Amino acid sequence: MPVPPPPVPASTAPDLGTATLEAPLPDARQATDTALWAVVFAGGIGTRFWPLATPRRPKQVLPLVNERPLIADTVARLAPLVPAERVLVVTSADIVDAIREAIPAVPGANLLVEPRPLGTAAALAWGATEVGRRGGPDAVFVALHADLAVAFADDFRQTVRRGAALAAKYPVIVAVGARPTRSETAFGYLLPGAPLDPDEGRNDGSPCRVDHMVEKPRIALADTLVDQGAYWHTGICLLRARTALAELAAHTPELRLALPALETGDLVRYAELGTYISIERGVLERTEQLVVLPGDFGWDDVGTWAALRRVRDLDDTGNGVMGPVHCVDASGNVVHADGGQVVVYGVTGMLVVALPGITFVTALDKATELGPLLDRLPGSLRFNPSQE
Repeated sequence: MPVPPPPVPASTAPDLGTATLEAPLPDARQATDTALWAVVFAGGIGTRFWPLATPRRPKQVLPLVNERPLIADTVARLAPLVPAERVLVVTSADIVDAIREAIPAVPGANLLVEPRPLGTAAALAWGATEVGRRGGPDAVFVALHADLAVAFADDFRQTVRRGAALAAKYPVIVAVGARPTRSETAFGYLLPGAPLDPDEGRNDGSPCRVDHMVEKPRIALADTLVDQGAYWHTGICLLRARTALAELAAHTPELRLALPALETGDLVRYAELGTYISIERGVLERTEQLVVLPGDFGWDDVGTWAALRRVRDLDDTGNGVMGPVHCVDASGNVVHADGGQVVVYGVTGMLVVALPGITFVTALDKATELGPLLDRLPGSLRFNPSQE
């Protein structure tokens, strides 16, 4: 069981009182590179990347987009805007050793190990409490997942800077939005309303209040939201420690009884009293203090094998490969070879994962959800023993 953090000092304990969006906080200063923190969500094994993801090699430490582990990419992308000593990683006990090995620059004290999986809303609360304890209740942080892909790192950092400045000025949750390229039911949608600053007006890059946030809609609603100009929610949010805890207390009854235990550092009690819920369902769909900041930096969610065709560098015929792979008269495939030569000939839209002891082949459009497959496999195959 992890050692609970010390209680939040009274002088920096988050004030859960509310503030209005219309009135900027009078003492707010523009966020700077020396003030910004990060809370990275890195829980779970990642069964959608079976058979490559295992308890000892969870998704977050896999080189799925390039040759660097996903979480190492995330930490490196934040620098120098957020140095490693101000990066907090919320993870689980079963994978913490693998996470620690992948990001040695992040201090061990910055790995927040959950007593049990608590959901991202609870992870946000713990991260915000730690940011408030270490940096003060008005410290601004960026909350993001360890498995996102970014094509243009400089543009990503510039968007984070803009979002941090807004979060420092207003008591809001700044959600970074990406322009949709299709109707996607696996993402959340942010429908913009009035501009945050009426004097600035509304344009393609201006921050706006969010009229509606819809998490993972059905395809018909996704089509409508895209037509109405909604943005994808990238899973990247910027906010103050004080704002995060205030919004959770106000809108997330699943955690309301647990938050006092978190303030006193009693993680076991916190885990017992909290109910599993995501940030999107537990906070963003409910709050009135949500702002969308458009970002154009080549964002994508590395959620399934099929996503790798969008985020990997492709060859001349659209194959996204990793390892010793030879594609002949083949196009639009994803191939991951670890330890041996793989030849792909005369096929399109296939996934091939070749590992010592097991080879997995399927159509890419079947690789978005592997739960039904894993449910029908014998236990000995669900995790490849040779990869353990």
